[in-house]
Amino acid sequence: MDKLYFLLMVVLGFEVMAMENAASLNSFDVTYQVSLGEDATRALLDVYPARDKLDAAVVIFWHGGALMQGDKQGVANLAQTLADLGVTVVAANYRLSPDVQHPAHLQDAAAAVTWVKSHIKEYGGDPAQIFLSGHSAGAYLAVQLALDPRYLAEHGLTLNDLAGVVAISPFLYVEEVAPQRPKVVWGKDPAGWLAPSVSSYVGADKPPMRLVYAEGDELWRRRQNERLAADLAGFEVDAKALMVPNRNHTSIMTKADHAEDPVVEAIYQFISGDE
Repeated sequence: MDKLYFLLMVVLGFEVMAMENAASLNSFDVTYQVSLGEDATRALLDVYPARDKLDAAVVIFWHGGALMQGDKQGVANLAQTLADLGVTVVAANYRLSPDVQHPAHLQDAAAAVTWVKSHIKEYGGDPAQIFLSGHSAGAYLAVQLALDPRYLAEHGLTLNDLAGVVAISPFLYVEEVAPQRPKVVWGKDPAGWLAPSVSSYVGADKPPMRLVYAEGDELWRRRQNERLAADLAGFEVDAKALMVPNRNHTSIMTKADHAEDPVVEAIYQFISGDE
């Protein structure tokens, strides 16, 4: 599945499949699975409509797993919590390595943004308020889409179509991460590690960004989040790094399942402008 596949997905449209026992599209208590193509296992979205609210802000959330594992179901608790607070959430899968290499993961993520921009109003979401988010590898995808305009441009979108990013414990500087990771993700040649790295795209006129990491994250990951926030702020981008105490790389996500959780609060307050 190459670039043409993703362009065809946009041109030909997308199949909407209600989950088992689902109600009508007017229900705000139903999660829907939306197929983005023929791959019924990886090209899927779950839509969690905001409870009792129309024209709600939208968060697209990608799961973690080093771009090699994971599934959108791991996002369910956080997504439902935000939906109950009045935010429409789209939990997205993407193809995984070793079946694919970069840039397939980012191409899939851009396809998800394209679907949301075109269709989220049908689910009560506001296509003018699209925020990107994710955990770990999924957070990397969110950040990279917001820094490197090429992937959205393939679908006729720009960085101005994004309202902001809340990234949870991402890795960011691929040239520093790739040497310790399986080469099935970004390849073996170090010369190819800069194109998928944030370091190549730091500059002005990027969407607002919050980089939320755990106190128990690895030191290198914490430093990468702080560095990117500082680098973007140097270009007058609204970017900040936030540390969540008493959490590690796993629990920062798994414990984000109630309105008072600091991760949930960070996402909600950023989206609502109540920081």
